[in-house]
Amino acid sequence: MTDDADTGTEDDGLDADESNGGDRETLRRAADAVAAGELVVYPTETVYGLGADALDPIAVERAFETKGRDRDDPLSLGIASVDAASNHTRPTALATAFMRAFLPGPVTVVVERDQSVPDVLTGGRDRVGVRVPDHPVARALLEETGPLTATSANVSGNGSVTRVTDLDERVRDRVAAVIDGGETSGAESTVVDPENGTIHRRGAMAGAVEAWLADPPV
Repeated sequence: MTDDADTGTEDDGLDADESNGGDRETLRRAADAVAAGELVVYPTETVYGLGADALDPIAVERAFETKGRDRDDPLSLGIASVDAASNHTRPTALATAFMRAFLPGPVTVVVERDQSVPDVLTGGRDRVGVRVPDHPVARALLEETGPLTATSANVSGNGSVTRVTDLDERVRDRVAAVIDGGETSGAESTVVDPENGTIHRRGAMAGAVEAWLADPPV
């Protein structure tokens, strides 16, 4: 995202690449849907995500239902920036350094949550995965909506979605807005707990993550 030039008009916070699914009308419709407790599909640099207000237990439950996902299998917290993550999590100094090194990017960072994050999102656990997508449309949406669920827009057990044309009808029929950002890479994010030095899932940038954990520059 880039700042608007000074045109004398008010910036509504929904800047994004209009050639990549990020036109203001589509983003505003998606943001309004999230505010109403509905679900949206949005692009990231890895796969398409299923977004609900991550701080609203009812909306989060709707995301679980749509995916047919086990409630004990937690969802991640999609957020616009590392600084914004500090409003809902309590990362250590080490975890914060790691987040600043790898986010935005295809890495999910497991840290301690605070009380604003509902139990339903984490399956009652005291830690949550934080995802800051490296995608201008996703971050423009997150800037407007606040934290969203960061989970692939598929029915559990099926493959991740890299094109909106591949959305399962069971998902498409239950979302209020779909932002088409073209085909995504399809890579999974690497899931890592930097405080414990644990990689829970190897994906994009796993080698760089391992190198950082082996010799933290802090």
